[in-house]
Amino acid sequence: VQLQASGGGLVQAGGSLRLSCAASGRTFSDYVVAWFRQAPGKLREFLGAINPTGLSTTYGEAVQGRTTISRDNAQNTVSLQMNSLKPEDTALYFCAADVPPIRDRSRPQYYRYSGRGTLVTVSS
Repeated sequence: VQLQASGGGLVQAGGSLRLSCAASGRTFSDYVVAWFRQAPGKLREFLGAINPTGLSTTYGEAVQGRTTISRDNAQNTVSLQMNSLKPEDTALYFCAADVPPIRDRSRPQYYRYSGRGTLVTVSS
């Protein structure tokens, strides 16, 4: 499956963003999809994951409570909505996918597929 994240840009602190992960190539509804981000000089950080049906989500500690992940299997897309943005949210955001079971959904190395990221810059 091919993945492409989009929707990044420059956002003011306190604002919101909505990113989209578009998939093609396979039966998208079979896949767990996760979002990660990587800031310069830092390790990749788990933001959250959504199961194939969209009925179950998990979130990383750093963004829990201000992030919502949803999916539209008919459109082969997964969205990430993040509110109350802070300058430390500045990073390259990307999505990853694989069929379950996944050994550890919070670790990017356990996903076989990932796409190019989209850059989010939060200004103070």
